[in-house]
Amino acid sequence: MTKSTLLSALLGALFVAGLAIVPAQAQATRTWISGVGDDANPCSRTAPCKTFAGAISKTSTGGEIDALDPGGFGALTITKSITLDGGGGQVASILVSGTPGITVNAAGGVIIIRNLRFNGLLNSGSPGTTGISIVAAAAVVVEKCDVFGFAQAAIQATVSTGTLALKVQESTLNNNGSGVSVKPSGGAIVNASIERTHGDASTGGGIRVDGTNGGSSNVAISDSSFSLNGSLAVNAVSGPSGNVKVDLTRVVIANNNGAGVQSNNGTGGTSIVTVGQSILSNNTSAWSPVGTAQLLSFQNNQVTGPVGTAPGTISPQ
Repeated sequence: MTKSTLLSALLGALFVAGLAIVPAQAQATRTWISGVGDDANPCSRTAPCKTFAGAISKTSTGGEIDALDPGGFGALTITKSITLDGGGGQVASILVSGTPGITVNAAGGVIIIRNLRFNGLLNSGSPGTTGISIVAAAAVVVEKCDVFGFAQAAIQATVSTGTLALKVQESTLNNNGSGVSVKPSGGAIVNASIERTHGDASTGGGIRVDGTNGGSSNVAISDSSFSLNGSLAVNAVSGPSGNVKVDLTRVVIANNNGAGVQSNNGTGGTSIVTVGQSILSNNTSAWSPVGTAQLLSFQNNQVTGPVGTAPGTISPQ
């Protein structure tokens, strides 16, 4: 064998060995999905994946998955920091039966979910359970999403450790079992801000902030609506070791088959609800304090229909 032939053979062997130790596919900071994609693809813009579940394993922690075009992109369990963006002006949807749309179980993770439509098929034989179920995370932002047709809640936060920062803005949560359910346990804390969001026309209530499992919550709601629901519109319930505080301003609470605003510490703990510059119109009753809970009005609300038990008052600062 000549020297040149031997050298070529040696270089070829080294090249093949090098291929064996190179990862088959590195994770990308941005991946893409398409209604005509394939999860066998690398999820690049020119070769997109078909589903969120197919793309997330190819997306690095803290990265982003973007929808190129309309499509149904499937249910997903999120276990790391990630951004999901359905894009503007198109139908990027998650349609599920019998399961949550998205489950967030990412301890310490920062999750952003925007521009998505969740359909739980409420009138089918097996509707989806929850639109967005948050089990563990440091922060979750839900922005410009439509969540409808789920048998339980549109958005549910049941964290059991640490502190969750939850932001819901410019979203529509209609025709579900309930709009928002905040129920931390085991000493966990949820700090939530809800802005420009509609939690309307559910068979149950609009929003329930619940401390009966031992977690505490602080929720601020502004420029939103909880109307046309089959039960209490805004319900704050403390427990023996779970305190709740809810502040509302510029909120429309109308035509609910239950109290407009309830503050309840009947099982212990502290429940404080304040209401200002809001409309409480033709609910079963406007106000419903239970036990020694505080339900306080800034005295600048518009109230029509049955009043219920008059709230206490609080001065603007």
